[in-house]
Amino acid sequence: MKLAHCGRSLDLERVAVMGILNVTPDSFFNGGRYDDIADAIERGMRLDDEGAAIIDVGGESTRPGAEPVPEDEELARVIPVIEALAARSGAAISIDTRKPSVAQRAVEAGATILNDTLGEEGPPSSPSSSPSSSPPSSMAEVAAATGAALVTMHSRGMPQTMTRLTDYSDVVADTVAWLKSRAEALEGAGLERDAIVLDPGIGFAKTAEQSLMLLKRLDELVALGYPVLSGTSHKSFIGAVLDVPPEGRLNGTAATVAWAVAKGARLVRVHDVAPALQVARMTEAIAAGRPPAQ
Repeated sequence: MKLAHCGRSLDLERVAVMGILNVTPDSFFNGGRYDDIADAIERGMRLDDEGAAIIDVGGESTRPGAEPVPEDEELARVIPVIEALAARSGAAISIDTRKPSVAQRAVEAGATILNDTLGEEGPPSSPSSSPSSSPPSSMAEVAAATGAALVTMHSRGMPQTMTRLTDYSDVVADTVAWLKSRAEALEGAGLERDAIVLDPGIGFAKTAEQSLMLLKRLDELVALGYPVLSGTSHKSFIGAVLDVPPEGRLNGTAATVAWAVAKGARLVRVHDVAPALQVARMTEAIAAGRPPAQ
């Protein structure tokens, strides 16, 4: 399995680790630590050194309760970092955003993957018929026009409302059905199948119990045949199980990474790249019953 992104190809036969780089003052974990551009670039290069296949740059927090960020401020946070990392890093660069116009600028700066976190609030997947000089109306339009890969995540509402939107008939079946429909719409909008990644949005409009159930049955999403991304790093459902604050959730995160890899996820999104990479490789070796070929 491979991920096509702007004329390049990322091999997903072995699980790819996506390193999180939040260029924000208010993220739930390490918020404000890398909101200085120079510090953010240094952190991004450290993620590269630790083995990240993708560095995911975000300029607007998606934690529950977070306030929206104006587009110009989001751009000022992420574009210099993306430009620097695209020039210096061997990793692919992704942009974590809800705004198609930010995604467009990010691709122009060197990003090749769009990490779309808007979920059910997003606009239709079909490209706009507006002139090319107009701002893009959807992530699908940006991806189709640029060849960027698109991670499409399930969520409901916005950070201020998502914790109240957790009523599902079956959280796994509902999430899988929405992502299947979304992926089919993206293909209809011009994206190649191998440029689409599905993310169940663990912790996004999901209770702790629902997040655990999504992990338990992650193979139902994997069965759709698209690469699946699991993003569990330091999230609140781990705290609910272990009764530890965000900074104490590394071991819990490692357990979720191992489980997701065993269930068939091809990408894992984490803050701590080096331990996650070791967990992924060890899990793969157990599944194969042999060490990796040297």
